[in-house]
Amino acid sequence: MENKTFNVDPTLYKGRPKNYDSRLEKEKKVYDLLDSLGIEYERADHDAADTIEDCEEVEKIIGVDICKNLFLCNRQMTKFYLLMMPGKKPFKTKDLSQQIGSARLSFGPAEKMLEFLDITPGSVSIMGLANDKNNDIQLLLDREIYESEFVRCHPCINTSTLKIKTKDILEKFLPAVKHEPVVVDL
Repeated sequence: MENKTFNVDPTLYKGRPKNYDSRLEKEKKVYDLLDSLGIEYERADHDAADTIEDCEEVEKIIGVDICKNLFLCNRQMTKFYLLMMPGKKPFKTKDLSQQIGSARLSFGPAEKMLEFLDITPGSVSIMGLANDKNNDIQLLLDREIYESEFVRCHPCINTSTLKIKTKDILEKFLPAVKHEPVVVDL
């Protein structure tokens, strides 16, 4: 197996990139929204973070633990969820299913992720809720994330990672995108 080199810019930047002409439109929209809401954020830029090991390298720069962002659905694919939980915590579908009163959960299909959140696998992020205009997605926050000082997420693409105060996510971002979280204990 070939060893892939993962490059992380060692600088933690404040706010949007100075020159972002080469950035994707969906990433630019995230920065525009955060700025319009008066939400401060720090940013680390890096190669596409495809593995937990890659995310651990970013953790050294950003100073916030890994947050798993899982796109889930019920068996019938009639309800969809975005679960945010600590990266080191194991995910047990049975426990979560019982808490939210849903049929057994599984990972949602990539085409639904793209349709609802304008995000592809590997880039799942709470920021994608800005694209969920019909509120098709229910946000589930593990209590540890809900009570943490900072949230770590991608700006809809996994080549940058943002550090944002959880309070700003809860009090500014979520009301602006018309989503309310359900707090779960995993």
